[in-house]
Amino acid sequence: MYKNIIRPFLFLFDPEKVHYFTFSLIAFVSKIPFIQNLFRSFYQLNDVRLERKLFGLTFKNPVGLAAGFDKNAVLYNELANFGFGFIEIGTVTPKAQDGNPKKRLFRLIEDTGIINRMGFNNKGLKSVIEQLKKNKHQVIIGGNIGKNTQTIPENYTADYLECFEELHPFVDYFVLNVSCPNVGSHAKLNDKDYLISLITACQKLNNEQKIQKPILLKIAPDLNNHQLDEIIELVAVTKIDGVIASNTSTTRENLKTSKVEIKKIGFGGLSGKPITAQSTKVIKYLSENSKKSFPIIGVGGIHSEKDALEKINAGADLVQLYTGFIYEGPSLIKRINKEILKHI
Repeated sequence: MYKNIIRPFLFLFDPEKVHYFTFSLIAFVSKIPFIQNLFRSFYQLNDVRLERKLFGLTFKNPVGLAAGFDKNAVLYNELANFGFGFIEIGTVTPKAQDGNPKKRLFRLIEDTGIINRMGFNNKGLKSVIEQLKKNKHQVIIGGNIGKNTQTIPENYTADYLECFEELHPFVDYFVLNVSCPNVGSHAKLNDKDYLISLITACQKLNNEQKIQKPILLKIAPDLNNHQLDEIIELVAVTKIDGVIASNTSTTRENLKTSKVEIKKIGFGGLSGKPITAQSTKVIKYLSENSKKSFPIIGVGGIHSEKDALEKINAGADLVQLYTGFIYEGPSLIKRINKEILKHI
């Protein structure tokens, strides 16, 4: 029903407006007493064989929702009813910011993809914390954190540390987002020495807390083998808990959408089917060349059970959906988990 009726209707309208409309609709219908139970019975698949234990956490299944969908942590309780094993909120920055000028979200329907240049639009740390205080603890919550766009390079680390310290009581794991192509002036965030410094600072703050939370690094899909070798070395040096591979891509190769339309859209991060293979390639390289020495969360172009299994077979311990969730609908989560059970 989603792909034949709901999606064609939603795709008639501006993507960003549809996003907020859908949020409001899910929030509204979830207030009807029986609806949440109905969603759970229809979409959730509970089987102990799906559980995954990583960095001290037990995930009830390996299929999560990637950051960027519930930026402000306003719908994670309701989204948990769709069967996700974990949900990543954010990217959260210390101060609220509007992000890049609109229009900034574009569907590539011919390619089953999306280009976005949102620019870390979010309501800021304080707002997100107020939302996380409403956590019903139905699902593992990850906190994806970043810097404010206007922050000068000398203060990048301070932004991450502020988010880390304030969010620490409210999330189960952290993701350092250093690979978003839409926030500008992020060259420093790709520097290996700086990343080691940033990770070390977060780990120091983490060790000062009563309970330590896992810290992961989110990387781009466009890294070459030398850069991926640096990531492997960085993980070995810092002992960071894991890597998320990967973020959106700046590539525009082999798209069905016309070059005229792509040029009209302009800059932004590409997600969805066009980056499926590249993301899987990055996962495979990291897994094989590190001898599977650290956990990997695979994300990028998962639109089917086959896509998810390819990520897992390449070395991903968990997978995340974003664009696939938009194009395929919530039934994709259960379908992937069913397919995983067939291969146990």
